[in-house]
Amino acid sequence: MKELIIEMENYALEHNVPIIEKESITFIMKFIKANNIKNILEIGSAIGYSTILMASVSPDVTVTTIERDETRYMECLKNVKKCGFESKINVVFQDALEVNLSNVAYDMIFIDAAKGQYTKFFEKFQYFLKDGGVIISDNLKFHGHVGKSSEIESKNLRSLVAKIEDYIEFLKNNKDFETKFYDVGDGLSVSVKHNEKK
Repeated sequence: MKELIIEMENYALEHNVPIIEKESITFIMKFIKANNIKNILEIGSAIGYSTILMASVSPDVTVTTIERDETRYMECLKNVKKCGFESKINVVFQDALEVNLSNVAYDMIFIDAAKGQYTKFFEKFQYFLKDGGVIISDNLKFHGHVGKSSEIESKNLRSLVAKIEDYIEFLKNNKDFETKFYDVGDGLSVSVKHNEKK
């Protein structure tokens, strides 16, 4: 497993595939263990790096992960097979905003896909979360650009960073969730779903 993880890190570097920072995935793995999380939905598999590490936390953790890029999807499948996690990880090849999930309630949803779509991902997938479940979002600092969008010269980058800033405001003002922000890796948020009032 350790060899595969190093192999994936090298592949990501060589092929310019963004993978989660080590500090962030360590935080998430500890969170999964501490909160006894069993079933996870991941938006954005890339090559399966965070997917495999989350699934490795305990024998009863299962992950459904969604990836729309075919090359990354195939690479993810290959890596899942290499570590023998086919029964623990379900890789779905589709755009997350178009995917229809069966009526499953997840303990945790991890959002790490197209940054400009975070609010849409949250709004769509919150309904697949158990009461007391959690949505974790990565890259909320976006390499230090967040909070400084007015200083960015590139129009595309400025627009993307503005969307992340809007998402942060959306989380802060969302009455159905209690969100905490962590200065870990490239910035993480942990949004806990309030239990429904009976």
